[in-house]
Order: sequence, then structure tokens, then C-alpha cells
Amino acid sequence: MQQRVDLKIGHSACPHDCPSTCALEVEIGPDGRIGRVRGARDNSYTAGVICAKVARYAERANHSERLTHPLRRTGPKGSGAFARISWDEALDTIAEAFRVAEAAHGAEAVWPYYYAGTMGLVMRDGINRLTHAKKYSRFFSTICVNPAWSGYLAGAGILLGADPREMAKSDLVTLWGTNAVSTQVNVMTHAIRARKERGAKIAVVDVYRTPTMEQADIPLLIRPGTDAALACAVMHVLFRDGLADRAYLDAYARDTAALEVHLATRSPDWAAAITGLPAAEIEAYARLVGTTPRAFFRIGYGVSRTRNGAVNMHAVASLPVVAGSWQHEGGGAVHSVSGLYRWRKDLIEGHDVRDPAVRELDQSRIGAILTGDREALSGGPPVTAMLIQNTNPMAVAPDQETVRAGFARADLFVAVHEHFMTDTARMADIVLPATMFTEHDDLYQAGGHPHILFGPKLVEPPGECRSNHDVVCALAGRLGAAHRGFAMSPREIIDWTLEATGRGRLDALEAERFRDLAPDFRRAHFLDGFGHADKRFHFAADWAGLPYSAPGKFGPVADMPALPDHWAVIEEANAAYPFRLVTAPARNFLNSTFTETATSADKEGGPSLLVHPEDAAQLGIAAGDKVSVTSARGRVELVVRLFDGLRRGVVVSEQIQPNRVHDGGRGINTLTGADPVAPVGGAAFHDNRVRIERLPG
Repeated sequence: MQQRVDLKIGHSACPHDCPSTCALEVEIGPDGRIGRVRGARDNSYTAGVICAKVARYAERANHSERLTHPLRRTGPKGSGAFARISWDEALDTIAEAFRVAEAAHGAEAVWPYYYAGTMGLVMRDGINRLTHAKKYSRFFSTICVNPAWSGYLAGAGILLGADPREMAKSDLVTLWGTNAVSTQVNVMTHAIRARKERGAKIAVVDVYRTPTMEQADIPLLIRPGTDAALACAVMHVLFRDGLADRAYLDAYARDTAALEVHLATRSPDWAAAITGLPAAEIEAYARLVGTTPRAFFRIGYGVSRTRNGAVNMHAVASLPVVAGSWQHEGGGAVHSVSGLYRWRKDLIEGHDVRDPAVRELDQSRIGAILTGDREALSGGPPVTAMLIQNTNPMAVAPDQETVRAGFARADLFVAVHEHFMTDTARMADIVLPATMFTEHDDLYQAGGHPHILFGPKLVEPPGECRSNHDVVCALAGRLGAAHRGFAMSPREIIDWTLEATGRGRLDALEAERFRDLAPDFRRAHFLDGFGHADKRFHFAADWAGLPYSAPGKFGPVADMPALPDHWAVIEEANAAYPFRLVTAPARNFLNSTFTETATSADKEGGPSLLVHPEDAAQLGIAAGDKVSVTSARGRVELVVRLFDGLRRGVVVSEQIQPNRVHDGGRGINTLTGADPVAPVGGAAFHDNRVRIERLPG
């Protein structure tokens, strides 16, 4: 189709999805607003493909309900009653609230809180510069990566892996714990290329029949939290049948003899009883892994969303080591390549003024922190003032009843900097309108591929929207926070960060738009050794030796199995709560982002629960029935959708909808727990036992 001559094309990067971080082409109309968004064809990972929700980003950026002016709450918390005020009044009010909190309880009573609503390094992480300069309570990020990264690091010693574009050169691609069709569409681009060009098989391991599993040649449907059992049984077959690569193990692994002895009893029959996957399917998959040198494992975060998540990740990451897959192009594994970047973040985050003696508060335990739990507060003062950017904890944080109680405190001051009136913004005292990614400059890194990207400001923001950087710097001036980064523009900070990290200057990256930092084959495949000091993959994990893994602080670290195994600490069903609930990602939402756009909401429908037809019949419920879903932490109302792509006793809810959309006003994370996952914290979003009861009407 011919390009309209009155349209300009700008280049940017998706700010939402850290594994994909797609390189983008953005249409800019004569009205100065963005239009259609496409994937950049000349980026070899994005390869011209992006997800449907980002392709429709103009609907979000140009939405009539977007926040465009500062607001002050005029009614009770959560009422939605606000009045427009000036930026000066808003910023002065926030600064005064922070001064009052510090005067009463010390600087640690203020807790700047943020997360991944944008993945841009300056806009997301710049709030830490204010935290460190003022010695406010530090933010310990736990919700997403900690169980996964700790499991991978325990084995490999570094967050690196095979280039994901090598999937196209594989003969067996295993997508383990990732619904790539919905959440990492670019993965499918390269995996399907291998199928078309090489006749490769695609195996998918997941806890329900996702759109990705529907495209699999080898669907491996397991119960939640049993990934390690499947991985152990596959390795058992490799050792038993002479398919383990002994020469590779001798050269590159540690604790092999202990692993082989340990796995002798971890047979397919043993794993079948735990996973629900028939032993014959385990045997067939194991033989295929063992006889396919170019076997590639794309390991997703779904592996780790349970209380045994770190152990699961370590076990799955051990598989290509036993098989010797790492030696071959198109073989090996990747979870995250975040170990590539090693940024100097003195200007972005204020690392040069960080005081390690200041307490660090766990993001996932925001409910316990705001309700005064002494352990969660590390024995320090209460949190009485917050600035929240890039996240919506009133919807996405676990243990929502406790979170709700914390935000309802009369003595808690909250300022929220946002795009829309989210559940969290409705609980705020001051709401500030934020820019979106095409309205400011930022620097991006990928997690699932080795690119860095520059996203320049392409259009002016609507109304009075200001960037995260502008808000943080304006507050710093009012609060007397000293750091040179507060006097610099985002472009100046990006330029310094690139040069200080040894990556040239911004003008060069801006001209390139993105830069491929892929290491050479030997490094990416660990052919000169893994990341540990002894250069070997560790089958026996030193869990207590990982950063932040103090026993007792982040779950039962001392009880974790050293060797790959099924660790039976998941929240198993019982008589009172006979079902296992997984709160999976939606295709058209990204956590609570995109829930405000009509096309995404229409495609997802209302809050629902996938239930196996045989389970539904046993409960006396039918498609379309409204049910009460109850855990030990609370109760949610959902509508039943019958779905046979589940193991019996497993139910799935795919959406984080706004609380107001739910009958009863309680969202899905009312049911999830905030107890920290060993060894480095995190929340077990896919690990909940529940009771289901039909509601009248």
C-alpha cells in the first residue's frame, strides 16, 4: 500500500515488553499525533513483526480519557472525586507531604515506588536518583525476574545465552513456560522459520493449551509448578539411554556424577505422577532432545511463577547441558541476555550517592509494608508518603485485600504519575499526567535479544503531561536533593551513560536507531566456560550464596534442593481448596496496561475463568455461569468459560482487569499470595489453591 505523503515516519522502541523490546516505525500525522505503529523490518530480531496491541498504540496515546492535567483528590480515597490544579500546586503539595513524613519519622518514611509501565532506562529508573539523594527507603524489585534469574544464575553464573535468532537454525525448538504467540510474538517468527526451512519440530511446555501450544508439534501439558519434575525425567532418560554428552559434561559441568545418581529414581513414571503428563510422552520428548544436537530451549518466566520457581528454572536450564546442546549453532538455551549490558547508571539512578545502610523494601510485599508489618518494614518506621510511577499496585500486586487496606490509611499520602485514572490513581491524593514513549527521549535494552535502542521524542504530549524525568527533577529542586543528574536533560544523561559504559555517543546510536550487541558464538554458547569462577555449569546450586539470599528473609532458602528436583513447596490443592489457579497473561493486555483501550477490552471480554468441562460438570456449573473463586486471601467473582486444554483440577484466569470491571470490585490478585519466593524474593502468581462455587442468577 502506498504511503500517504502527509505522513512522516519516526523510529522508536516498544517501552512495554522487556523480552521483545521491538524496534518500531511510527506514523506521525499532520496533526502531530501518532498513527499506525509497525515493527522495523531492518531489525533482525523484530523482523517487521509486533503484537497487535502495540500496533494499535495510537488508540491508547490519543484516548479521550487520558490524564492531561494535575489533579487533587476532593472526596474519599477511591471515590474518583478530583479537581484540576496547577503543576506548581501539585508539586508543592507533594514536596510538603514528603517533608512532613521525614520530619515525623525520618527520611525512610518516604518510599518512591515504580515498575515496568515503561522499560526505558531514564524514565523508569530515574526515580531512584531521588531516592538515593534523599536517603528515602530504597525499592527492592521482586515481582517479575527474581525467581527466574536466581535459578538461571545458580546454574550458568551469568545472564547470557544463545542468540534467540538461532532458533531459525534449530531442528528442535522448545518453548518452555512462555506463551510467545501472545507475549513474545517475535520468538514465533524465528521458531516458525526453522519449521518451514529445516523441518524443525516445535515443542511447547505449559500449564494450559495456550495459543502457542496450539501451534506446537509436541504439546507438553503439565500441572503448575511441576516443570522441574519434567526436566529431571528428561535428564533421567538421557543418562539411562546413553544420550547424555559425557565428553561435554566432563569439560563444562560440575557435580555430574552426583546428578546422575540423584536422577536414577526420577523416571518418567515418577514425573508422570507429579506433572500429569503421560510417561510415554516424556520418553518420546526426551529421546528427541537426546538425538537432536541442534535443540534450542527458549525458557520463559512462566517456569518461575510458583513457590518453587527458582528450582524449576535451574532444572530446565540444566537440560541442554546434559544433552550437550550448547556446542551447536541452533542449540543451547536463552532466558535473558541482561548480563550483556552492565550500564554505568550513576546519572540515571544516582548510584554514586546510594547509601547501602538505608533499608530496602520489597515491592511484592507492599500490602504488608503499608499495613505496618514489622518484618516487612525491616524494623524501621512506617511508610507515610509515596510517589508512584509506571505501576498500578492496586491491581497488579499480590494479596490485594492487604494492599487495599494499606492504601486506605488516612495517614498515608500518595502521589501517582500516570496516563489514566487507574485503580492506584483513584486512591491517590495527587494525580499527575505522564507522557508516553513517543513524547520523550529514552534509552532501551532488550532482555530476550541483544539490542540497545534509542527512542526519541517524536510528538508533543497532550495537555500538560510531563515526563517522569521532569517530575523527579522538579521535586528534587523543591526538596533540596543534590545530584548533577537533576540538572541534565534525558538526552544528556543518555549520552553520558553510553560513553561511560564504552558504547560511544548518543548521536551515533540515534543515527543507527538500534545496535546489535550480540556476543560471538563462543561466548554466547559458553564454549570458553560458564559464568562461575570455575567456568563450569553448576548442577548443585549454592542458593544461599546468591545476592540477597539471606536465609529466612526470602523464603525457606535452607530447604531448597541443591540438585535439580521437584521441590514440593507449591500451594497444592486440598479438601477446602480443591483447584489450582494460574493467573496467566492476557493476549490483548499487558498486566493492567491496555485495559483502557476499547479494542483490547472488547477482544478480551469480561473477567473470566477457564474451567475443564469435566470439572465444571462435577461442580454443576456451565459456560457463562458466574462463580465465586475463593482462596485463603480473598474472593473474586468471575464468569466461567469451558476449556478442555487443562489438566483436571487446574483453572486459569488470563486477565488483570480493573477492579471496577469485576462484580464485587475485587480483581484477580485478591487471590494471590505475597509470601516471598526463595531465594531472592518474588511473588508466586501462578501458585494458588482455590474453591469454586456457583453464584445464583
